[in-house]
Amino acid sequence: QVQLVESGGGLVQAGGSLRLSCAASGRTFSSYVMGWFRQAPGKEREFVSRVTRTGGTTYYADFVKGRFTISRDNAKNTVYLQMNDLKPEDTAVYYCAADLGVVGTTQIVDYDAWGQGTQVTVSS
Repeated sequence: QVQLVESGGGLVQAGGSLRLSCAASGRTFSSYVMGWFRQAPGKEREFVSRVTRTGGTTYYADFVKGRFTISRDNAKNTVYLQMNDLKPEDTAVYYCAADLGVVGTTQIVDYDAWGQGTQVTVSS
């Protein structure tokens, strides 16, 4: 099993940027599709983005397309989420997750391991 630790969250003004990182340890990182999810207060956890094992293909939820970029560095066992043009509605706890599937999915139940989350707060 892989262990995941997120970092990089914080407080930022609307229009600002943050870069989240998720460091993995344990089982071979490159075996996993990696995803980012988020959960706002009082709301269900939702899919944000995912990247395939080699980093060759990425997927995004419509509400972050053009603003967020997911990437991974398999040599560093790390996946990133670059978030630009942040909006107050992006405020949430952001989680990274690992999926042993081939291309990954948007479904929470398909992910095999989760980090503890990192808080992102965007002020207006």
